[in-house]
Amino acid sequence: MNKHSIITALLFLAAGLGAGYWWATLQQIETQPAPPSSTPSAPPLFYRNPMNPSVTSPVPAKDAMGMDYVPVYADDANGATAPSGTVKIDPVTEQNIGVRTAVATRETLSHIVRAVGRVAYDEERLVRLHPKTEGWIETLNIDKTGEWVKKNEDLLSIYSPQLVTSQQEYILALNNLKVLENSPIEDIRRGAEELVKSSLERLKLLDVPEHQLHDLTHSHKIKKSLHIHTPEAGIVMNIGAREGQYVTPATELYMIADLSTVWVYADIYEYELPWIKVGDPVEMRLAGVPGRVFKGRLAFIYPYAEPKTRTIKVRLIFDNSALLLKPDMFAELTIFAGKNVETITIPSESVIRSGARNQVFVVRAPGKFEPRTVTLGLSSNGKAAVLDGVNAGERVVISAQFLIDSESKLREAATKMVEPNESGGSMNMNQEPADHPPSGDVEKPDSEMEDDRSGAHRHD
Repeated sequence: MNKHSIITALLFLAAGLGAGYWWATLQQIETQPAPPSSTPSAPPLFYRNPMNPSVTSPVPAKDAMGMDYVPVYADDANGATAPSGTVKIDPVTEQNIGVRTAVATRETLSHIVRAVGRVAYDEERLVRLHPKTEGWIETLNIDKTGEWVKKNEDLLSIYSPQLVTSQQEYILALNNLKVLENSPIEDIRRGAEELVKSSLERLKLLDVPEHQLHDLTHSHKIKKSLHIHTPEAGIVMNIGAREGQYVTPATELYMIADLSTVWVYADIYEYELPWIKVGDPVEMRLAGVPGRVFKGRLAFIYPYAEPKTRTIKVRLIFDNSALLLKPDMFAELTIFAGKNVETITIPSESVIRSGARNQVFVVRAPGKFEPRTVTLGLSSNGKAAVLDGVNAGERVVISAQFLIDSESKLREAATKMVEPNESGGSMNMNQEPADHPPSGDVEKPDSEMEDDRSGAHRHD
């Protein structure tokens, strides 16, 4: 044996010793007792099929592929009863994706409605004067629009033949009563008195002033002209006749407006209609009165919508004692609307709106998020009222909810894939349909069988 052979033998011996040592060490590691696991000391509640979570067993078992059923403990069972789509995220991932939550609170929502308004007359303080008789205007004392007139101020005088005739009838009735007042026949006296009353009533219906009737009763002198006075104080907005003009009861002599209060009309969009109500406070600003804020209230909501603009007209009322507000001025309106009923509210950003439904993620436990369909009410100032789906005090996700929603849909889809089919078993991807025969025993058509026989005879 030469030197080279000795060296080779020593190398093989060293390699064998090393391999033996490594094998002994590996066997020692594998036979060492496993460290205590984190599995709860309590016995499992039941065992679940690893490939089909809906299949369970009260005792340890194996599935058709020889895989052991997975034990389910009390902590896992609580999660197993969670609604479909519930997502569990570890704290590190939760922080990385930026999950933030907010508490659902019970509060009263408020809303601000902004609109453009137009100043108009207060129709309850608008007077339109018409004569009660035909005639000619003799004098026109107020002949300029825009003038301020006081109550009972003399506006004009009208000559009317009907008025003269009515005065004559009244004087005749007075004279007749004077003659018959000492008559022994009571019916005659009563008839004379009734004639005076009816004649006087006719003059009153013609709007003859009280002082003019008083003078006529005592002086028995017929007045040629009828004087018309203002029923209310206000500003003359329109004059419909001039001196010498023939007028009838259809002629509008004056339009007088009391501008101490004004109306303002505004158009409200349909989606803002649920917020407003009669009595809501309103602020108004006008370019013609810079730096001034007028305060009023919403007085009326019209019961119809404008067909072209799809808006609803509202009427507001403002004090105008300083006469700064002019009819037909435009104004910027701020309506402070609000509901007096408390409701559960959540941040609007927490809602996932898919078109068919509204959904939020509710925190069931640290790192566990449950999807819920919610019914929403009004929304304002970044808050949405919840009519159903979330309770006060529960926390909802307000950021990264779209990432959680994607994970929820994936898990829900995966769960449905392993749900049992109608026959009670789980779906096998390699299973052939029942209405087809096994692949090894495929029947051949009669024509093919005849061809096989003929071929066999030919070979023979």
